[in-house]
Amino acid sequence: MKKFSVTLFVVLGIVGLACINPALSSQKKLSGTECLAPAGAGGGWDFTCRVPAAQLMQKLDLIDGSMKVVNMSGSGGGKAFSHVVATRNTDEKLIVAASAATATRLAQKVYGDYKADDVRWVGALGMDYGVIVVRKNAPYKTLDDLVEQLKTNPRKNPIVGASSKGGWDHLKALLIAKEAGITNLRSINYIPFDNGGKALLEVVAGRAAAFTGDSSEIIGQLQAGEVRVLAVLSDKRIPALGDAKTAKEQGYDVVGGNWRAFYAPAGISDEAYDYWVSTVKAVAGSPEWGELREKNGLAEFTSFGKDFDDFVREQIENVAEISMELGIIKK
Repeated sequence: MKKFSVTLFVVLGIVGLACINPALSSQKKLSGTECLAPAGAGGGWDFTCRVPAAQLMQKLDLIDGSMKVVNMSGSGGGKAFSHVVATRNTDEKLIVAASAATATRLAQKVYGDYKADDVRWVGALGMDYGVIVVRKNAPYKTLDDLVEQLKTNPRKNPIVGASSKGGWDHLKALLIAKEAGITNLRSINYIPFDNGGKALLEVVAGRAAAFTGDSSEIIGQLQAGEVRVLAVLSDKRIPALGDAKTAKEQGYDVVGGNWRAFYAPAGISDEAYDYWVSTVKAVAGSPEWGELREKNGLAEFTSFGKDFDDFVREQIENVAEISMELGIIKK
């Protein structure tokens, strides 16, 4: 049987960390800017809007004044995507938080007939590696413990995440299960929520066995001592997660990174698009972001403009292929 690895989600290679673009200083700074987070507070998209965008773009004097953050949950980001395409296609003051989950849903047609061409892909500034997390007093001490329970009684031990069924968070759980030799992947009881914060609270409250999400989504609960990390889906351990072991260390060859990025409306001018690309580059190259990125469990990863657009399109193709192999979408 073919062995799968979500390393395919990051196949294009990491673009070198960008220096602050000197051309940005000659561009007129936009005022009244807005970042749209396609989910509720507490998840990865919310973090992407509030920290590298609203917080650092103002602090680094890259925008004129403050940036408004708006949360719009629904349809795994589809409500926000539709809102941008249908009603704000020429809004040059708007950027939207995006991630590998966005590409996954476009690949799986979760957003209906919408496609990559319907927006402009601005840039990525970090890699948020996947995690499998349980509550602090859960009976599962290792990833093997959890997997054994999923084998013996999968319906009784639900796994929760912020993506829809078949989405990015669900895929991570399925790939772990497949590595463990579970052949009936439909037996895994996965329950989706509209953001990582809500899903994680289900685990803390004892209503779910485990949370499948991203590193940045769990930092607060981890530091508060409410959860334990059973596995990190990275090639090496992440300092912000303490002594949490990787899945590979425990015999599961699954690596999955969720890039954190932005897109903009498709109808904006090239000048406005270049402004946002330069602004995101400047944030990515700043020492302030480097410190916050590491503090929040993100790894270094950057890609901008045309390179990022190419990257996203290849990601969508890869996800569609994997989804068909796993039977999530039809060939």
